[in-house]
Amino acid sequence: MKLSSPLLLAVLVATSGSACGPAKHVPVGFQIPAPITEADVDFMAGMIPHHAQAILIGRWAPTHDASPALQRLAERIVVAQRDEIAIMRTWLADHKRAVPDTNATHHRMRMNGMEHDMLMPGMLTPEDLAALDKARGVEFDRLFLRAMIKHHEGAISMVETLMKSPGAANDETVFRFQADVYADQTTEIDFMTKMLEALPPRGRAP
Repeated sequence: MKLSSPLLLAVLVATSGSACGPAKHVPVGFQIPAPITEADVDFMAGMIPHHAQAILIGRWAPTHDASPALQRLAERIVVAQRDEIAIMRTWLADHKRAVPDTNATHHRMRMNGMEHDMLMPGMLTPEDLAALDKARGVEFDRLFLRAMIKHHEGAISMVETLMKSPGAANDETVFRFQADVYADQTTEIDFMTKMLEALPPRGRAP
């Protein structure tokens, strides 16, 4: 049986002696926490405003005459991403890192000694948000689906950037979270694309 590195290390510690006396007992299943990287931190911190914007526009669905199908989709997105924000904020706090507000609109990054507020990939600009807020009915559905597809594609690109970073996503929470984001949002893109294709063309009543 091939042992993973943390478990192998635990076994070696448990079975070897030292110059200072016998080795201490190591509980079965003991694992040394994997070190985190700045890429991990940037991903978790950056995904909070990304999720926050999805929640913001998702909550518009009932007030903007969205179709019942889109309202159900928006509610699922709001509930899932609200819970994930809580996970990310807890993880950042546990690692003594800055914790963005639940309703953050930008990701604050430090570059060349200066802080910059950034929109993460796929996020709507203020102009995009204003246009969506003005829409109602089928037009809201259309703009929402287009925006959320782009939004989800941005999240997937963030996952891909993370996984290309040396040493990133070895932390169990980060690894599981990025995998869930990739799987869930890829599935939702396919679902939303079909919803968008089923909408009546502009100028034609449903």
